[in-house]
Amino acid sequence: MQDHQLVTGLTRRNLLSLIGMSAGSAAMYHAMTTLGLAAESGYKGPIKLEGDPKGASVLILGAGLAGLTAALELRQAGYSVQILEYNNRAGGRNWTIRGGDTVTELGGATQKCEFDEGHYLNPGPWRIPYHHHGLLDYCKRLGVTLEPFQQLNHNAFLHSKDAFGGKPQRVRHIKTDLRGHTSELLAKVTQKGALEGDVTKEDQEMLLEALRSWGVLDENYAYKESIHTSEYRGFEQDPGGGLGAAPTPGKPLGLSAILNSGLWGNLANFALYEFQTTMFQPVGGIDMIAQAFVREVGDLITYNAKVTKIEQGDNGVTAYYEDSENPGTTQQASADWCVCTIPLTILSQIDINVGADMQAAIEAVPYASSVKVGLQFKRRFWEEDDLIFGGVSYTDLPISQISYPSTDFNTKGKGVLLGCYTWQGPNSYEFTSMAPDERVKRAVEYGAQIHPQYKEEFENGVSWAWHRSPFTLGCAGDWTEEMRKEHYENLCKIDGRIVLAGEHASYIPAWMEGAILSSLDAITRLHQRVVAG
Repeated sequence: MQDHQLVTGLTRRNLLSLIGMSAGSAAMYHAMTTLGLAAESGYKGPIKLEGDPKGASVLILGAGLAGLTAALELRQAGYSVQILEYNNRAGGRNWTIRGGDTVTELGGATQKCEFDEGHYLNPGPWRIPYHHHGLLDYCKRLGVTLEPFQQLNHNAFLHSKDAFGGKPQRVRHIKTDLRGHTSELLAKVTQKGALEGDVTKEDQEMLLEALRSWGVLDENYAYKESIHTSEYRGFEQDPGGGLGAAPTPGKPLGLSAILNSGLWGNLANFALYEFQTTMFQPVGGIDMIAQAFVREVGDLITYNAKVTKIEQGDNGVTAYYEDSENPGTTQQASADWCVCTIPLTILSQIDINVGADMQAAIEAVPYASSVKVGLQFKRRFWEEDDLIFGGVSYTDLPISQISYPSTDFNTKGKGVLLGCYTWQGPNSYEFTSMAPDERVKRAVEYGAQIHPQYKEEFENGVSWAWHRSPFTLGCAGDWTEEMRKEHYENLCKIDGRIVLAGEHASYIPAWMEGAILSSLDAITRLHQRVVAG
């Protein structure tokens, strides 16, 4: 058999690596944690800023989640608080675009979102892992209603333009068949005694039983077409009622075809700790979180405030700013202390008198590129035609992935897909360089290779490229391990009367949890210094 001939060239390391990919992705998660890309939240419960601040004042720069968190906690602790925010809204990247909204990128490209009422695009963060304890706690405390976010859908697609004739494959087919084939291979290796020295004879016997169960193997430790395997990968004809109701087994894909397709690599997106069930989203859009904070501290915010200079002295901090919608007149705000949450890409262009170490850290961290495109369709064809209710389909096309809405399942009417989500790399830079309407056009063209219904059902779309975002100039801090060793501590330390906070000052960059934990750490240290006098 071709598949078995292919396997003769596999080393034990490659075989175990392949099994790891089909079973989970602990190694990849460990590597990402090392780079600061994935980690469990360190939140231990609400902070307690005990001690009298003696009337101290704090100026917060930026009303994203880090700034809003700082404002909420500091005011409750007795501080006088003021927030300067560049946009005409709070939330920063915690942002939702709805029908009627107008958005403008650098260069002046302006879009008016034409989504129907109730539909939206979250151009930034869009999901909450169950282990992001800090964010979940604030959602509970502030009354933000959550609902499940569907990350893994076994009936969604894995797609490569060069594999299986360009025909999308169901996640359940690739996942189950890869697991079955690798289980069969490992069973054969085990039966031949090739694992002696690695596991005991008793362990080998238990391993064979585990492989038979896990890989859905028959009594001869073979993975092949059967009713039993179809109970995992799905049937050619599902069991029904009445005459002709007997199920027809589905035929597994060959190992060689799966390996050569490369589709198995996408299974890691479902196995990663940060994407595991259960994930959540706020009902009505991700900015429901920011709106909940605003109900508590909105009176502290000065909107349309573009900070141009930050000075500090022995007794306080002064920020100079102008109205971003009517520039020309400089105003100033002063306080005893400053919590600065401005993204580093912006802060590095602002005159700020901090020490050389913090200045170097501010200038060292680049921001990741990311583009999202939301597409509204006349009907929810992914549910009606393809039986995909939520989840994500992955592709090697430039759009990278399609995410299906986790709301309003099995209802009539229109729907909005996340039709493109690029992250770093050539595809993201190429989409960033396009005009917004061209991104939408390309997303429809590429998506039609996975869902042919796109062309007939498409109505309108909206896009956002984070490197063209005037208030961030990028999506999120893009740390490397080397940069963290050199600059991270200096970025987070209090410099005189200024402390920085935000997702960039965390080991969970690009996640809302990182912004919140960074803020809590920063204001705790600031408060300790204030109380100590």
